[in-house]
Amino acid sequence: MNQKIKEYLIILIMSLIMSLYLLEGYLTIKKRPLKEQISKEQLLKEQLYEKQTGYKWDRRTKFQIYQDLKKNDNEVAVSVYPSIYKKENHPIFPLSGISNFKTINCNENGYYSIYQSDRYGFNNPDEEWDSMEIEYLLVGDSFTHGACVNRPNDIASVLRDLSNKSVLNLGYGKNGPLIQYATLREYLNSNVKKVFWIYFAGNDLMDLTHEIDNKILMSYLDNLTFTQNLKSKQNEINNLAINLIENSKILFQREKEKERIRKINDSFTLKFVKFIKIYNLRELMNLTAQDLEPVPEPTLKPTSKLTLKPEFRRIIKLAKDLTIRNNSKLYFVYLPKYSDYKINYDDPNYNLIKNIVNELKIPFIAINKEVFEKEQNPSKFYPFELPGHFNVEGYKKVAETIYKFSKK
Repeated sequence: MNQKIKEYLIILIMSLIMSLYLLEGYLTIKKRPLKEQISKEQLLKEQLYEKQTGYKWDRRTKFQIYQDLKKNDNEVAVSVYPSIYKKENHPIFPLSGISNFKTINCNENGYYSIYQSDRYGFNNPDEEWDSMEIEYLLVGDSFTHGACVNRPNDIASVLRDLSNKSVLNLGYGKNGPLIQYATLREYLNSNVKKVFWIYFAGNDLMDLTHEIDNKILMSYLDNLTFTQNLKSKQNEINNLAINLIENSKILFQREKEKERIRKINDSFTLKFVKFIKIYNLRELMNLTAQDLEPVPEPTLKPTSKLTLKPEFRRIIKLAKDLTIRNNSKLYFVYLPKYSDYKINYDDPNYNLIKNIVNELKIPFIAINKEVFEKEQNPSKFYPFELPGHFNVEGYKKVAETIYKFSKK
């Protein structure tokens, strides 16, 4: 090859390499640090929220909004899920949160849902407890709790508006069947007419596998006279929860884990390797290799293969027996998972659960059949049609269906 051509080729190749690395350097500097980056799914949510409302997504962490609100109001807390006490060594097992406090819950719709807790730490207007007759009492997990929406858009509030009658919401995030039954044992009043057991297919069975390892919770299952008399111990419940918040056990655990992962992703070594391999440029061209992807954040294991434990049937039967002794009527509400409609996946336990409920002669309200399967696009009941809890429209549809069945 002609010497001049060789020289030109070398200059061309060196210029190309230098250009690539200059561009990579520009992209590295321009790109936000990984600790400030958000997932593509979250970015999509934020863009949709801004487009639909004209407001900016509240990107504060739960701890940050807690600190901000505490500046003007000392009676502020975050939701303290009863399940956090499963591994705590306390003389009592609380089944609710802090009472009469402004309580920060969660953010899936662009804003943090916040509610004023009642005298026992649940998500209700406090005066509901003074009603001569309670038409509806709800037990369940975060969907019942009213995750990520404000009153009056949670299930209980919509039922109050539809019926113009009293409704008590005893749901709380991360509750499983045994905690729900224990909650009924502690807080079911004699003036309750209808009890709605709201089952979520996504994680209730997983929650139960952990709940049956707790001695206090199992006492409700093994001893029909057992009680913690929690109504008279709300001050003790408040103190336990406040200490947990102050010790950062619920505020920081998840955020600390995310920060640890972000530090790994943002380390100098990983940045240097990415620069040498021109990661940002290849990412721009959708040519990134899997070995350079950031370390993923921990995700929940799928629950679809969990077996239906015998304790589940016992719990539902005991719940029915309890409501009969209380002259109340029990209903079972089945809530589907987002994935049931997004990837055409069926819950293998659906028929098993339905058969148990039918055998016990408990009215079975299948929200998957009554609401979601009747819609051409059931994803519209979730925030921005992405995984999460229900949006305002989703909660309203569930409440309307419950109300319809309660009239039969």
